[in-house]
Amino acid sequence: TVYFLARALSIKLKLFLSGGRAVVKTAQPLVIYCEGAQYWNVFKPALEELERREQPLLYLTSAQDDPVFETTWRFVTPEYIGKGNKAFSRLNFLAADAALLTTPGLDVYQLKRSKSVRHYAHLLHATGDATLYRLFGLDYFDSVLLTGEYQARDIRELERLRGLPAKELVVVGCPYLDVYAQKIAGLPPEDEKPFTVLVSPSWGPSALLSRYGEKLLTPLLKTGWRIIVRPHPQSRVSEAAMLDTLRTRYAESANLFWDDERENIHSLQKADIMISDFSGIIFDYAFLCDQPVMYVSADMDLRPYDAGDLGDDAREKLWQFRAAASFGIELRPELFDEIETHIRAAVDSSTLRAARAEAKAAAWQHQGEAGRRIADFLISKTTPKTA
Repeated sequence: TVYFLARALSIKLKLFLSGGRAVVKTAQPLVIYCEGAQYWNVFKPALEELERREQPLLYLTSAQDDPVFETTWRFVTPEYIGKGNKAFSRLNFLAADAALLTTPGLDVYQLKRSKSVRHYAHLLHATGDATLYRLFGLDYFDSVLLTGEYQARDIRELERLRGLPAKELVVVGCPYLDVYAQKIAGLPPEDEKPFTVLVSPSWGPSALLSRYGEKLLTPLLKTGWRIIVRPHPQSRVSEAAMLDTLRTRYAESANLFWDDERENIHSLQKADIMISDFSGIIFDYAFLCDQPVMYVSADMDLRPYDAGDLGDDAREKLWQFRAAASFGIELRPELFDEIETHIRAAVDSSTLRAARAEAKAAAWQHQGEAGRRIADFLISKTTPKTA
């Protein structure tokens, strides 16, 4: 608390000494901030559309290896601004007509509104509930760009409960799913494809591998199917010992493969079914590949999240929990010994297939159009040029 208060005082002091003017290096009308290379596919469709329309834009990134630097742009100006406090110091003194971010928490902690930015927009970067950010994640944005109309309901409810002015809510679709759909369509099929199970968990003590590990992998391997395990990137950092134990335990298993690639599309394309937990990847897989998912439910404490303010029955209200239950099969430990039977039933289920289609239609609207719609929105926020 003391740290964040000191940061806020420091920013106010800089603003006072500058006479209320933001310290900037550019007069670009539009700014996009990317906090990591993992968000490249979220912004890529909009950048390409803005470049095509010859619309100047400043693209600030905290990733030195951001793929934006691999392309020569005429109207998109990329700039590496560092990470952490260095990045926030740059962002807090922007001057722009509009700034687009996937970073939540504007005006909550280090990320402050610049008085020289007229409009702050947040781009939701996953199909899921907009209220599963940490508390006040979206409260102080001027607009939120949605993947599906259903996300607006809970945002409006929070505005009502907290006495906030109504934000502009615009459904633009899901840009990274548009990118992945194109990539997967371009992958060559396997000549002789074995039946494949993709284990793709989140990370932490409640995640799939941490909770069950060998109890799940051993019966899966006994099926003789190809088993691909794709750990969460953070798991390799925070749970390296657990992963090392599993890699050693199954080092001689010929049908177990570990996927450590940056992108997951190759494993997604190969899989006939996914086993995961509360990770949002189950929606990516179900929507992109139209294949069944099995998930391990977790007792998620909603109190640190915006959804915690929606009432005691918030979990029952949240779309993604209801959707996952409709098109997925909850995998409980007592099912592990007969997991082959349950997987075969899931693959053949027409009921699950219909539920996947319904969830996809709700969560991924305007498929293939996100780049154009985001560009339309941003350009609408620019100050018209005077003759």
